[in-house]
Amino acid sequence: MPWTNTDQITANTAAGLALDAVEAAGHGHPGTAVALAPAAQLLFSQHLRHDPKDPNWEGRDRFVLSCGHASMLLYAQLHLSGYHVTLEDLQQFRKTGSKTPGHPEFGHTPGVEMTTGPLGQGLATAVGMAWSRKHLSARFDPGQSNSPLLTRVYVIASDGDLEEGITSEASSFAGLHALNNLIVIYDDNKISIDGDASASFKEDIFTRYQAYGWNSVTIDHQQDGSIDISKLDQALTEAKTSLKPTLIQLKTIIAWPSPNMQGKASTHGSPMGKTETELTKAALGLNPEIQFQISNEALTQKERSAERAKILRNEFDESFKMFQQRQPKLAKHYQDLGKLSFDALNLPKFESGSLIATRKASQQVLESISALNEIVGGSADLSESNGVAVKSLEIYHGADQKHGSTSGRRLLFGIREHMMGAFINGIALASSLRAFSATFLIFSDYMKPAIRLACLMRLPVIWVFSHDSIGLGEDGPTHQPVEQLWSLRAIPGISVVRPADANETAACWVESLRRAGPTAMVLTRQNVPTITDNPPVKHGAYVLHETGDEISAVVIATGSEVSLALLAAQELAKEKISIRVVSAPCLEWFDEQTTKYQESVLGIDIPRVSVEAGSTLGWHRYIGGMGTTIGVNNFGASATPEYLFELNGVTVANIVKSVKDLIKA
Repeated sequence: MPWTNTDQITANTAAGLALDAVEAAGHGHPGTAVALAPAAQLLFSQHLRHDPKDPNWEGRDRFVLSCGHASMLLYAQLHLSGYHVTLEDLQQFRKTGSKTPGHPEFGHTPGVEMTTGPLGQGLATAVGMAWSRKHLSARFDPGQSNSPLLTRVYVIASDGDLEEGITSEASSFAGLHALNNLIVIYDDNKISIDGDASASFKEDIFTRYQAYGWNSVTIDHQQDGSIDISKLDQALTEAKTSLKPTLIQLKTIIAWPSPNMQGKASTHGSPMGKTETELTKAALGLNPEIQFQISNEALTQKERSAERAKILRNEFDESFKMFQQRQPKLAKHYQDLGKLSFDALNLPKFESGSLIATRKASQQVLESISALNEIVGGSADLSESNGVAVKSLEIYHGADQKHGSTSGRRLLFGIREHMMGAFINGIALASSLRAFSATFLIFSDYMKPAIRLACLMRLPVIWVFSHDSIGLGEDGPTHQPVEQLWSLRAIPGISVVRPADANETAACWVESLRRAGPTAMVLTRQNVPTITDNPPVKHGAYVLHETGDEISAVVIATGSEVSLALLAAQELAKEKISIRVVSAPCLEWFDEQTTKYQESVLGIDIPRVSVEAGSTLGWHRYIGGMGTTIGVNNFGASATPEYLFELNGVTVANIVKSVKDLIKA
C-alpha cells in the first residue's frame, strides 16, 4: 500500500501526542518518539500483522521497542490503532497506576510484547522470539516457508541498544542461524545523553552486521531531515523475503521537525518546553494550542486497522486449516503445547545411599522430561558439565545441517551467557514452549539483567546453574560461588532451588514446571548421597529427620549440606542430643506456606543452625537473632573440596559444635 496523506497526518498526530504527554508529565523522552513517528506508523499500518482488538492473537507478528525510553512512540500507535489504550491513558503518561508507565511493561499495557528499558535487552529477547517461531514452524509444519506458525518479529533499536554487549552476542547468534523472520530498524540518530554519539560509538554498523551474517540496509534521511518513508517501506518489504535477518540502518534527526531543538541531545530525555513544543506541533501541521489533538484523519486509523486485521485473520485461519490438513498429528501436538502432561513421564528413581551429583541426576531427569513437547533449551558451551547434554533432544542449527537440525530442541549458545538469558525470555514470551538455559552458578552474574526482567515479567523459564559452591574444588575462587545464592534470592519473584540429592532434584524439576515461574535450579558438581524418598519439595522446606521426643535444636540446610546435617544428627544422637534436620530446597516456596506450617518445621523458641556452602547473608530471617549460621563469607581457593569445606567450617564437626554451643547458651 502506498504511503498516503492520511498516513502522514496520523504520524504527525502521534508525534504531537508524544510531545504533549511528555510535556504534561514534566519528564520523559520526546526526541525519538517524535522523529520516529512516521516509521512506527508505516510499521503498524502496513507491515506488522496484528489485531488491536485481540492483542494475543496467535497469528500476530511481534513488535519490540528495544529503546523502551521512547515509550510514547509505542503508546501513541497503540491508541491510534485501536488497542485498549485510551486518550486518557496517554494523558496519564508516567503517572502512578496508569497504563502508560515510563517504560513499556509486559502484562500491564495491551499490545506491549515485553518489558523494555534496560538497553539491549529488547533486541536480544527478540532473537529468542524469532527463534521460537522459526522452530515451531520447522518442527510442526516442516518444509513450509509460508507456514502460519512462522510469524515475524520487528524491533526498533537505538544507538544505546547496539552499544550494549548483549546485542553483539544476540546478533551474532541470529546471523549464524539465519533467523530471517527478525527485522530490526536501527534508529541511527547519532545522539546520546552525553551529546554526539560518535564521541563514544563510531564503528561501521552496516559492515558489522554483514559480518554477523545479516542483510544490512542503510537509508539516509531526506534533505529536509524527514525519514525517507518510500525507501523504508521498500526495505521492510524486501526484508520479508531475505534469507537472513535484516538490519535497517535508518538515519534520522532526533526531535525532527522541531525548529530549534532537532538534533540536540537535550531532547533525548527531557521535555522540550512549552514554547518549543508548540513550535514543533505547528511544524507538524497541528494546532499548537490544542493539547492531545487527534486529527480527523487519524481518527480513521482504528477503523482501517480493524479492517486490515479482519483480512489478516481470515488469511491466517485459512492457512491454519491447511496446516491442520497436511499435518493433522503435528497440528494436534502444536495445539496441545502448554498443557504439560506429567502423567506420561517416567521419572528416574534413585536408590537410597547411591552417590550422584545433582547435576548428573538432573540430566537423567531431563532425559525423561524431554518427553514433554514443550521442553527446549541449552547451555553456554558447558552442556556436559551442566548436565543438559540430553541425548533425546536433537541439537538445533538454523543454517548448517552438519551441526544440527532446524527442528532441533537443544541449543548450543556458545559463550553468550547474557544473551542466553534474554533468549529464553523471548521463547517464553512468543510461544508455549518451556525453555531452560544452563551455565555455572558463578556466571549467573553475566545473566542478571535478563534474569531480573524474567522475574519482572513472571516468565516460566528455568536457569540451570551447576557447580554451585566451593565444592567444585580446584578451579579456584574465580569459579567458586559465594554471594550468588543470596544475590539471586534478593530478586523479587524468583524461585532459587537447591536440591539436597537426586530425588529432590527430580521432584524440584516437576514442581518448577508446574509452578510456571522463573526458577534457578542450583546443582552440585560433586557427588552427594541419596538421602530422600518422595520428598515434599512443594512446601519449600520440610522435616527430613528428627530423633526423640524432645528436640534440642533445628538444623536447616540446603543442597549438598543436608547430608552433612544428617551425619551431625547421628553424632549428636550418640550423646543423647536430639535435633531436627530440615531440608530447604527452596526458601521462596517455604515463604508461601502458612505460619502454622512454617512453625511446624522450624519450631518455636528452639535454637536453630543454618548450613549452606555460600554467603550467610539472609539466613537470620530463618534462624532468628540467636541462631548460628554456617557458611562461606570469603572467596575460596584452588584446592580440594574437602580442604575448602574444612577451612570454612562447613563440616559435620562444626555443625555438632554449633548445636552444642547454642544449647549451652
